Amino acid sequence: MRRRRSLVLSVVAGLVATVGVAWGALPAYAAGPTATFVKTADWGSGWEGKYTITNGGTSTINGWSVAFDLPAGTTMGSYWDALLASSGQRHTFTNRSWNGTVAPGASVSFGFLATGSGSPANCTLNGAACGGGSTPTNPPTTRPPTTPPTTQPPTTPPPTNPPTSGLPKHFLTGYWHNFDNAAVELRLRDVPAEYDLIAVAFAEATSTPGAVTFGIDPGLSASVGGYTNADFTADVRTVKARGKKVILSVGGETGRVAVNDAASATNFSNSVYNLIQQYGFDGVDIDLENGLNPTYMGQALRSLRNRVGSNLIITMAPQTIDMQSTSVSYFKLALDIRDILTVVHTQFYNSGSMLGCDQAFAYSQGTVNFMTALACLQLEAGLRPDQVALGLPAGPGAAGGGIVAPSLVNQALDCLAKGTSCGSFRPPRTYPGIRGAMTWSINWDVSNGNNFARTVRPHLNTLP
Repeated sequence: MRRRRSLVLSVVAGLVATVGVAWGALPAYAAGPTATFVKTADWGSGWEGKYTITNGGTSTINGWSVAFDLPAGTTMGSYWDALLASSGQRHTFTNRSWNGTVAPGASVSFGFLATGSGSPANCTLNGAACGGGSTPTNPPTTRPPTTPPTTQPPTTPPPTNPPTSGLPKHFLTGYWHNFDNAAVELRLRDVPAEYDLIAVAFAEATSTPGAVTFGIDPGLSASVGGYTNADFTADVRTVKARGKKVILSVGGETGRVAVNDAASATNFSNSVYNLIQQYGFDGVDIDLENGLNPTYMGQALRSLRNRVGSNLIITMAPQTIDMQSTSVSYFKLALDIRDILTVVHTQFYNSGSMLGCDQAFAYSQGTVNFMTALACLQLEAGLRPDQVALGLPAGPGAAGGGIVAPSLVNQALDCLAKGTSCGSFRPPRTYPGIRGAMTWSINWDVSNGNNFARTVRPHLNTLP
């Protein structure tokens, strides 16, 4: 999110291509821990694989490592829900922070893509034989289409967790300006009722590494005839009494908050916690457009949640380019904190053209295809549908490119949630739990007649 946006044109090859995925069943319960492999899709020149680690023993598994060989001519591609280390044709996957503990009788899984016709061999789980599993007797043999499919996509989505933090199943987020620019200035209490989640933009860096501060901008105060920190705090209480949530956004185009070591992670957590206590914020939004360290930002956010509790709202607003690969820091952070993350509002604008999850075309920003194909990439790479929302500008003045009519946002939501109103791109399945939409910004929306909120918010009530 930015006060002023510059157009970034790039075509980035994302690493996740899972069109045609068939969700495999969990392996049968067996004595002792096992790692069972299945090819969930096979298109001749490549395939998608899935390992399921099942604890058939009586003791909890605390950390797992699955290693196997791929034959010459078969190469590893992108992967999810695990970390990878490779040495030649030997590949070792280890657990992520959220899926390393496996209770007796429970299972976890990870997946990956490979190019070539071979299959894993010599599998070990924590140094012992994996204990069974094979590829399906009749794996799919057709290659994922390079042209959009004409049939209805499957209607069964990946499992989702129930919405948390007191937010609706589908909700609208808007950013509120704590600064003075060409958009209409507003007191917080004057935010239109359509917005469920208000992200206050922005907290600012201090001279202490990692620490942030917040206070009402003097320019905003002057523009609205006087507005103090005490007025703002009272407005937060007023807005929350209406059933809305208010979070503090950290970053923006000019944000220079850096959390790059344990000390700065502690400073970040402490300072955000103090601001939550002072102003009554419900959570924090990470909108660092100048890079972040996923390890230490993840550490900071976990520390903050431990102090605030399970009702803490944690959102992210990465640029489109930041969510093109699971190896990019923003995507890594989202996956690393998936167990405590509320939602990712990717900014589907100021992006140029980019590849979606089908890897077939460079989709142009400002289209239904762009929104659905790039959201699909996140959905198929490990984020739950309730953790994915579409971020769009609120109309003229709000962005340098990618502005769309709000009706197209509704079409994209319908395509993702119900498989209807799609463009030429159709996702491999539907995602009824898709969380909703975000706009930059509330101020720009009000400047443009509140058309975004009045069009998109009622439509969210029509989603499954």
